[in-house]
Amino acid sequence: MFRLHILANSDSQEDQNLKLKVRDAVLNESNAMFKNCSSLEEMINLCESKIDFFKETAESCLRKNGCDYSVNAYVDREYFNTREYDEITLPSGMYNALKIEIGKAEGHNWWCVMFPAICLPSVSESELNNVLNDDELELVASDNKYEIRFKIVEIYEKIKSKIQN
Repeated sequence: MFRLHILANSDSQEDQNLKLKVRDAVLNESNAMFKNCSSLEEMINLCESKIDFFKETAESCLRKNGCDYSVNAYVDREYFNTREYDEITLPSGMYNALKIEIGKAEGHNWWCVMFPAICLPSVSESELNNVLNDDELELVASDNKYEIRFKIVEIYEKIKSKIQN
């Protein structure tokens, strides 16, 4: 899977609103370019080749909203916590992502799954079948309403991911 990860300058209401405007601008401007991506590698390569486009789109959005924050955009592999949706759970772990940092990038973040689809709620089971192996599908689509986790393991994994970068 490939994620879009946007970090706001701060947690102020204004900065959080700007983050969402940047999100909308990036998704609206890039939607068509991702429709033909058929593999994770293709998605990564496309995003890496379009880094300037993503940065300029975010900067333009900020300027239109009277803001002069700097923008940093890059493709990265980073640790994400477990995320639960109505029928799907994305386990914690390392994921590839297009990361957009606004200003100091010290505020709450926003993210979605760009591959296999722009937003996870629009992913069909057949699309997931094309990108996940059987074990991964079972983990993501499990209908268990409980999950046994060890917080120390999650902390260890997060620290390990920071050290490896």
